[in-house]
Amino acid sequence: MTWSWILLAVVAFVAMEPITAATHRWVMHGLGEFLHRSHHRRTSGGWETNDWYPVIFAAIVNLALFAGFNWDGFGSLVPVAVGVTAYGAAYALVHDVYIHGRLGWFQGRRNAVLDHLAAAHRIHHLYSAAPYGMLLPIVPSDLRTRAATTSRNPLVNT
Repeated sequence: MTWSWILLAVVAFVAMEPITAATHRWVMHGLGEFLHRSHHRRTSGGWETNDWYPVIFAAIVNLALFAGFNWDGFGSLVPVAVGVTAYGAAYALVHDVYIHGRLGWFQGRRNAVLDHLAAAHRIHHLYSAAPYGMLLPIVPSDLRTRAATTSRNPLVNT
């Protein structure tokens, strides 16, 4: 492993936040909303049709790994796939496990940084609008102000 591979993995990880925000905005709240809609409804916490998204994204990453390991000239896809996978793991831990409590790991334990991300995600669920990013969400000030006037929490599954 060389430093360039580590750099590629780090760049891929960082690049995933704007890519994820764009995908969330224009795919999940656009053409692919039929899958994502389940995520904006209260559920029992089990499988949602929205869970097909990480399956699809993992399949794409696996294709990149296959190409990187097996085809000459595609080796740089391996560290990129590692960075994308690390981002996906961080996203799943923050979004599914911490914010939505899908595994029950953080019950009763809070973290100020993750609570900030949860507050931004609550705004997204309240209005099905920005922020679309997860690890560095950009919340429009008008939505933040509007959200401060309601106690409704659409993140809590019932």
